Amino acid sequence: MTVLIIKNCAREGPGTLGGILCSNGIEHDIFELEHAAEIPDPAKYEALIGMGGPASANDTTRAMQHEITRIEQAVIADVPYLGICLGMQALVKACGGRVIRNPIKEVGWKDLQGKSFSLELTPTGKKDAIFEGLEATLPIFHLHGETVELTDDMQLLATGKHCRNQVVKVGNNAYGFQGHLELTTSMLDTWLAEDDDLKQLPSEEVKRDHAAVREEYESNSKKVFTNFLRIAGIL
Repeated sequence: MTVLIIKNCAREGPGTLGGILCSNGIEHDIFELEHAAEIPDPAKYEALIGMGGPASANDTTRAMQHEITRIEQAVIADVPYLGICLGMQALVKACGGRVIRNPIKEVGWKDLQGKSFSLELTPTGKKDAIFEGLEATLPIFHLHGETVELTDDMQLLATGKHCRNQVVKVGNNAYGFQGHLELTTSMLDTWLAEDDDLKQLPSEEVKRDHAAVREEYESNSKKVFTNFLRIAGIL
C-alpha cells in the first residue's frame, strides 16, 4: 500500500499524518510541487493527499493547473483523496466548485474578537465515517484567506463561524479540510518564523493557545487521519 502526498510548500508537510503513516508501516511518496516536476499518476496509488500552502487554487501556473488535473483524475478514478487547506480548495476547484476570497482571513487559533476557531459538524458530518469517534465541535487552527463555493452534489460536513464551508466531501471518498489538523509543535514554530500572516500575531500567545489544546488536538487529528486511511482501505 502506497500513498502519494503532494507538498505545495516546503514548510507544510504531513505532520501528524506522517507519523501515522510511519507507525503503521504505510509507504508514502512525497512530491514537492515547488520543484515543478511531473506529479505521478494518482491511479498508481491507494490514496492521494494534498497539503496546504500560500498559493491559490485560482493560480494559472503550470504547477497548480497540473495539481488540479491530477486531483480530478483521482476523483474520477475513485482514488481516495484528502485535502488540507489549499489541498481542500484545489479539490473543490477540480470538481467544478469555486474558490473565492473569504470575508476575513482566518489565522491562528482565534478570531479578532479572541474567540477560538472551531468546526461544527453538520448532521451529514456526524454520520460520516471520517468523524467516527469525534465530538460534534472541534478546535481548529487556521491559515487561509480564501474559501470555497460548493456544487450541489458536494456534501458539507462541518461549518465555521467566519468561513462556512470548513469540511467537504466529494463523491464517495474525497475529503477536504480547510483547517490544519496535521499541525505539530515543531511545524508551528517554523510557521511562526516564516509565514507572513502568522508573523503579525504575538508568537508566544499562539504557542500558549496551542499548548492548551495540543493533547486534544493531536488526538483528534490522529482519529480523523486514521479514519481516512480506513475509508481508503489502507488500514
